[in-house]
Amino acid sequence: MYQRKSADFDGDFVVFLIGMNVNCWRAVRAWLPVMRAMPRMLAELTANPDLGLLRGYSGWMFGGPATAQYWRSYDALAPYARSADAEHLPAWRAFNRVARTTDAVGVWHETYRITSGQWETIYGAPVQP
Repeated sequence: MYQRKSADFDGDFVVFLIGMNVNCWRAVRAWLPVMRAMPRMLAELTANPDLGLLRGYSGWMFGGPATAQYWRSYDALAPYARSADAEHLPAWRAFNRVARTTDAVGVWHETYRITSGQWETIYGAPVQP
């Protein structure tokens, strides 16, 4: 038996989807550093809630590893992405150095600003005994 659940959040927030696509699995040196970067970023963000990440879920999307992230605001997400002291910017710069030399791996992201009251979530979950 399943139980319907929904997210409970008041106010605006941001949904940030990010992932990678591997075009040549044999080019491990191109895609492995990209794949390893996201867990480091998520660990950093989870350890520092003041940075603004509310929650992140990782899996496969569009044929590659991806993460759906929920942020308190765009004003929290953007500074993290640009901070030289955080995990993201060095990883982004390293990716760009590789990307100039090969098309073995690509990255993508989408950012959505969600207005309070203008969203809906429904999750089906097994009922716990």
